[in-house]
Amino acid sequence: MAAEEISKVERIQVIGSRISLRTATDSAVPVDIITAEQLESTGMSETAKALQFAAPSYNFPFSSITDGSDAVRPASLRGMSPDQTLVLVNGKRRHGSALVHLGGTTGKGSSNVDLNAIPMTAIKRIEILRDGAAALYGSDAIAGVINVVLKDSAQGGSIMAQTGQTYEGDGEQIRVGINQGISFSEDAFVNLSFEAHQKNSTNRAGLDPRQQYPLLEDGSLDPREDTLNRLNHHVGDSDYNNYGLFINGAQIFTDDSKFYAFGGVSSRNSTSGAFYRRAKDSRNIIETYPDGFLPQISPEILDYSLVTGYEFDLGQWSLDISGGYGGNSFQYQVENTLNASLGTTSPTSFDAGTLSNYETNLNLDATTYYDFFNESDILVAMGISWRDSRYQIEAGQEESYIKGDYQNKAGGSQGFGGFSKGSEVDINRQNTGVYLSLENQLSDDFYWAMAVRYEHYSDFGGNTSWKISGRYDITDQLAIRASTDTGFRAPSVQQLYFTNVSTFFDPDPITGEFVPRESGTFNSLSPITTGLGVEALMPEISHSYSLGLVYTSSYGLTASLDMYQIDLDDRIILSGSVDSESSEEIAAILADTNADSARFFLNAIDSRTRGVDLVISQQLDLGSLGDLETNLSFSYNETEVQDLHLPSILSGQEEELFDHQEEVNMTEGTPHNKGNIGFTHRYDDFTTNLRFSYFGSYTIGYSRTDVTYGDKWTTDISMRYQATADLALSGGVQNLFDVYPDKRPEDNNFNGIFVYPLTNSPFGFNGGYYYVEAKYTY
Repeated sequence: MAAEEISKVERIQVIGSRISLRTATDSAVPVDIITAEQLESTGMSETAKALQFAAPSYNFPFSSITDGSDAVRPASLRGMSPDQTLVLVNGKRRHGSALVHLGGTTGKGSSNVDLNAIPMTAIKRIEILRDGAAALYGSDAIAGVINVVLKDSAQGGSIMAQTGQTYEGDGEQIRVGINQGISFSEDAFVNLSFEAHQKNSTNRAGLDPRQQYPLLEDGSLDPREDTLNRLNHHVGDSDYNNYGLFINGAQIFTDDSKFYAFGGVSSRNSTSGAFYRRAKDSRNIIETYPDGFLPQISPEILDYSLVTGYEFDLGQWSLDISGGYGGNSFQYQVENTLNASLGTTSPTSFDAGTLSNYETNLNLDATTYYDFFNESDILVAMGISWRDSRYQIEAGQEESYIKGDYQNKAGGSQGFGGFSKGSEVDINRQNTGVYLSLENQLSDDFYWAMAVRYEHYSDFGGNTSWKISGRYDITDQLAIRASTDTGFRAPSVQQLYFTNVSTFFDPDPITGEFVPRESGTFNSLSPITTGLGVEALMPEISHSYSLGLVYTSSYGLTASLDMYQIDLDDRIILSGSVDSESSEEIAAILADTNADSARFFLNAIDSRTRGVDLVISQQLDLGSLGDLETNLSFSYNETEVQDLHLPSILSGQEEELFDHQEEVNMTEGTPHNKGNIGFTHRYDDFTTNLRFSYFGSYTIGYSRTDVTYGDKWTTDISMRYQATADLALSGGVQNLFDVYPDKRPEDNNFNGIFVYPLTNSPFGFNGGYYYVEAKYTY
């Protein structure tokens, strides 16, 4: 097969259309196809981070001191919430993480699929559908769909090793990956991928200038104030160990039917810091930690999945029957800490409980062609799906959540309070869906498609969504495309059933000391929630529109410009806290609980998101100087809150439930503008990549004021040398010019300790990073 033909096969699009030969440039909706080579050329060691720099519409902001979110960071597409993007693997739905993002990160109150559980070593390409697709694929596909296609080579393989560190000399990483194709016969293969990734922490905290020790009896400062290490906080990347094993295989039979199977398992351990407790802090037991302590959150995360299926023909119909099971467990371990209410008898490490999410999916899909108008064929696709979602919270050890009687100190393990017996849940939710999809290339110039889907959920009932899209080729080079659809996102089982009572610390307005407060997150089954008039969660409902132009030329230039609008009603949020001082009714409802305040999930927001995506690429033949590929990508989006609706008993509590700070974080917390300009030059045995990435300004709402962080450019460069036919050597620098975000203002940096924003930093604050890599392909 000629090289040009191989290239075309590799870029076949399978997402957003069931016509197998439809590619990204002739689709009716915007699709990005990111190859394994493009992911690897970023030099990034994590799948989600590499995707962020390869696709501007995808955001993977950095966060620190955000509990479990330090280990599983939220990511988003087109400025929407992390859970409003559907993730598929080989076209099949992937399960989500068990973690609920509770801190001030992007997508507070959401759960998302952990793309970093899929090692880059196993990925053939990633397809991003930037359009609503709930009618095609079901719940969650409001912002779009990400489809991860696994490697399927039947022979040969590769071994790679990468290592690097930051300019500051920390954050050392080593990543080793092995991929092997195994052919059992001409019609059967298994492709195996293994990856091990170890990363050391980074720290960009400032020195702590505060008094650390209690005053001596004569009122003087403790002399240890002069010798203490004041770099006592950890603000940066966590320690990280991740191991992943993935498999993809198939057996083709004599009648062209096919059995396939794929899946994988990954295990991750990470360690990140919470707020430092000074020796004089009321939360400390000075006999246990005479110099204070930094609680460490060290979750153990296990992720696994397996999908099997059988494709065959029955008459004129092509059928695909599949079943899949996936699970994710997040076990909270808290170390170097204590439960102050237990005094000197407190343990210093705790099992704080485990969150688990499991999904079982069964699918039957059928497609066929019928004769249609204008001597064209119409593709008819229909199917039925059944899914069981199970969510489980297991309590931690008793010492991680109880409140003892020692000096009336705060209860629970410091850094992260454990899940109590009252938080335990083990509950299932089922849903059944049916869909019908039609596609037709009516003429050489006009293509159209439509789909309708009905899904019924065991806990809230049914929903119907639809989609219509079309494309018209104005000339051989210029085409216009458009779509409109309704979509939905069912409330996740995490949002429906997560519950916990934890100790939070608020600063005293006079002394500045942190005062413990018991805050409860109550689920929809809780009598607290129903007593407050909070109705059972319902699905988020969207209506989307998109309009775009696509230009392709015979001299290697392709360009697409797409505009979109997403109207989203009944958007689910995790509310702010209401306490007994808010009203007599709330005080009465909270009277029988251990919580001083309550927060909960509710359908509270109607929002509108508008945006524009621009993608331009140019292939140039430089003759004796090699080949040059250039690309420019730009993404703009903006979200507005259209309406706020709250339970009647909570009227007048708008500021507590959805305050200005949360509105700013939802609408301004990520850059409206993001883009990159890339150059790939191939000459003889050398391939050079140069990428300029742009991150627009963004605003974070803090308790005192809003802070806007300015726009930044980062520069990445790498070079690959094909030393032999099998061995390639690479080296590169990420953030070549050591760019950092703007620093936090003096009145908003926690005594100079938090130098940079803890959350939402679009490219982090580690500074420059350099690496080398060797890859042997056979």
